Amino acid sequence: MALFPPELDRITVTGIRAIGHHGVFPEERRSGQPFVVDVTLGLDLSVAGLSDDLTATVDYGTVARQIRDDIVGEPLDLIEALAERIARTCLGHRAVRAVEVTVHKPEAPIPVPFGDTSVTITRVR
Repeated sequence: MALFPPELDRITVTGIRAIGHHGVFPEERRSGQPFVVDVTLGLDLSVAGLSDDLTATVDYGTVARQIRDDIVGEPLDLIEALAERIARTCLGHRAVRAVEVTVHKPEAPIPVPFGDTSVTITRVR
């Protein structure tokens, strides 16, 4: 769980999937592979909870589409850099004050059997 300031509530979206062309090897850039992203957004949901007004929160459907666009966007060498890109996207929403991003690369070119590889970052503004 993200270490957010205690006054923040959370919205979590898990399993955002898209094919990206990130990686340091030419075959990763050429062929692409699946990436899976989980995000937890930290924000104050009290006004939205009392008003039932979407403009008082963040539209997580919009955030999910933007994350998909980040995944399929300009290739990067590292999933760490992709996580930073996604964190900046999420923090670009006025209501979002903190974000935890996990980028999974389940088909990473690792020469031994494995289940998943991932990077998790937390950013607070």
